[in-house]
Amino acid sequence: MAAVRALVGSRFAAASAFASLSPGGRTPSQRAAIHLSAPQPAAKVALVLSGCGVYDGTEIHEASAILVHLSRGGAEVQIFAPDVPQMHVIDHTKGQPSESESRNVLTESARIARGTITDLAKLNAANHDAAIFPGGFGAAKNLLCCIAPVLAAKVLRGVEVTVGHEQEEGGKWPYAGTAEAIKALGAKHFVKEVAEAHVDQKNKVVTTPAFMCHTALHHIHDGIGAMVQKVLELTGK
Repeated sequence: MAAVRALVGSRFAAASAFASLSPGGRTPSQRAAIHLSAPQPAAKVALVLSGCGVYDGTEIHEASAILVHLSRGGAEVQIFAPDVPQMHVIDHTKGQPSESESRNVLTESARIARGTITDLAKLNAANHDAAIFPGGFGAAKNLLCCIAPVLAAKVLRGVEVTVGHEQEEGGKWPYAGTAEAIKALGAKHFVKEVAEAHVDQKNKVVTTPAFMCHTALHHIHDGIGAMVQKVLELTGK
């Protein structure tokens, strides 16, 4: 499950105007057209990871899909993770804790970031247009003790989010009960399909169900794409 919040408003970039024309130069209207078509600055997005692996860190497929769609959208991405010990390490072949192991969240997240990662303590909201929090149980265990959309509900009173459907529907939505936890925190839950995203225009929060739904991977990828597109639209870039 992935949740996104746009942290700051769009930045304004001033483009330099040419002071003179070369021989055969353009008319003022032509120069204005060139000025207006100058490349816009890329959206600056912080991607916050919580380890590497769905049961004790970041859901890797979600993080990868987010990076793909941000790349396609022309965003400038900086990846962060807290420099703290993981709550515990899970053996993903068994789904059980590995009592003899201890791992660091930043070090494990660097696997997804291909080594280019920054301590979360150094994240400055003023330097970014949006922050994205992929899902995975690490969001609950290593960040703020709640999954990504509940994180938004916990810090923003009355925020609108989605985790998909509110009924399990024969196992298709195995975590549907999360919607009630969101409502209990005073937030508003909106029913969405897995390939959709919900936008809270007031709080500038975008959420999508992702792996809250038991479905084919490409549907989850499409939903994350919808989420990223909405986030980039909110930044105005």
